Amino acid sequence: MRLLRAVMLALVCYTGPVAGQEVAQADRLTLGQVRTPVLVVDLDRLFVESLFGQRVTARLNEAKAALRSENDRITSALTEEERSLTERRATMPAAEFAAMAEEFDGRVQAIRAEQDAKNGSLNQRLTEEQDLFIRVSRPILDELMRRAGAVVILDRRIVLARVDAVDVTEEAIAEIDARIGDGAALLAPAEAAPEPAPGEPVPTP
Repeated sequence: MRLLRAVMLALVCYTGPVAGQEVAQADRLTLGQVRTPVLVVDLDRLFVESLFGQRVTARLNEAKAALRSENDRITSALTEEERSLTERRATMPAAEFAAMAEEFDGRVQAIRAEQDAKNGSLNQRLTEEQDLFIRVSRPILDELMRRAGAVVILDRRIVLARVDAVDVTEEAIAEIDARIGDGAALLAPAEAAPEPAPGEPVPTP
């Protein structure tokens, strides 16, 4: 997962030697008091449950729903056109029918490629939003790490055993929400404006 790879590269941030450094006792591992070289976050929750991630998810779900509706309309129209062409086959010269069938098939393939590209564009947008989230969240996570005296933050999924107090996912989400909100202010005006649904005309000034 690209989000995981980006975070792991970004958050392994050593601030000094750890030889001989001891993890605090479990009864001292409370918010604001934890002193440990390792912290843990749930990367999926960090994005999905943040205001930033919720904004991105909502917009992409709307865009995907619009694309599905467009695909359904196109499929219905092409199915009807194919049915009509098949019914006319018996009354048409073979060469004429073959030419029309070839043109129809080529058009279907082009439409399929275009719709696949639109879906790929939406997936690419999600990846770009996740990358942006990591970049703007990095200073906040670094700050949490320094406050805890930690030298590394790991993804919860690769940790076999842990004390719950070293999991700072909820604290990180709260900090990120407080500092960057849903992230809309980070976007350029053109990016922040709602996008027309697939197939809808783009408004002109």
